[in-house]
Amino acid sequence: MTRPALADAFATATGAAHRPDPITGRTGGPAGNARLTAWVGLLLLIGFIAEGVTLISVGHLITAHILIGALLIPLVICKTATTGWRIVRYYQGSPEYRTAGPPPLLLRVLGPLVVLTGLAVLGSGLALIALGNATFSTIAQVAGFRIDALTIHQASFVAWLAATALHTIGRAVPAAQVGLGAGPDGREVPGDRSRLTVVAAILVLGVATGLLTVHLSGAWTQHRIVHHDFGGHDSPGH
Repeated sequence: MTRPALADAFATATGAAHRPDPITGRTGGPAGNARLTAWVGLLLLIGFIAEGVTLISVGHLITAHILIGALLIPLVICKTATTGWRIVRYYQGSPEYRTAGPPPLLLRVLGPLVVLTGLAVLGSGLALIALGNATFSTIAQVAGFRIDALTIHQASFVAWLAATALHTIGRAVPAAQVGLGAGPDGREVPGDRSRLTVVAAILVLGVATGLLTVHLSGAWTQHRIVHHDFGGHDSPGH
């Protein structure tokens, strides 16, 4: 990574540099897109922190772990859609999105990694619920290590954590500035009511998804999933 690219990413991360998001149309254009992305991103940060807390004792907090994980799925899809829309509009040559410009190079590289690893974590988590006890069936052996569906979920989480930690460092401050402050030059960004409606609908959908997933994961939440622990004794899955 070149020094200018790192300096650009650092200036963005500290809030010293901002993209010139124009305010256009009834929805706010790039400025409105940035606000919606920031709101969803901040909610995702809170959700993933909560999900991380359940890992302290996931065997006892398995219901919360599943509920929060499933709740995050609509938020991840929404953030992927808002950032994807911005990318498409930029490369289509939209004047307002061209004026706003792309994010710093480092964040452009991290963005797809965060999306892909996040979807991998959530998707593999749902797969564990669907597989039940088959979760611990060996899929492959690599260098003497047994790989099963749980291994894939754990590896996806580690990859996601590394990418997201860097992404959070680079985006948390600007997201708070865009999401919680006024628009560019202190102007009001039109369409906030519609954006709040979208966020509320996504949260309702997330709660419904979480409750349905918990309902379908009785084998996990009622500790009917059994596997062998390191000592060779049967123990509840977690």
